[in-house]
Amino acid sequence: MKIAFTSSGKTWDSIIDPRFGRTEYIALYNEENEELNFVDNTSVKNDAHGAGTATAQKIFELKPDVLITGNGPGETATTALKHVKMKIYFKANDMTLKQAYEEYKNGNLPEIK
Repeated sequence: MKIAFTSSGKTWDSIIDPRFGRTEYIALYNEENEELNFVDNTSVKNDAHGAGTATAQKIFELKPDVLITGNGPGETATTALKHVKMKIYFKANDMTLKQAYEEYKNGNLPEIK
């Protein structure tokens, strides 16, 4: 299973970025081989509009099974992501990627339905 996170940095100890559309990095963890990779998303940082859609497109291309984020994507991005049958979990604010992963595994993060 592949899990994407919105991240403020490029390590397991980085804090979940609460902003979906303007997240600095997208972390992608592959549970099969325990590999953690990062995609730079700073190109949307100064976009006036469409940051959520652009980030959703990048996540779509990564094809994760799960997305873990802080505040959650906006309505347009959520609708786009639902088309790829990805589960979206949120309210991982102020957690490291590692903590958010543990909370997800323990069933403690709410899912956007």
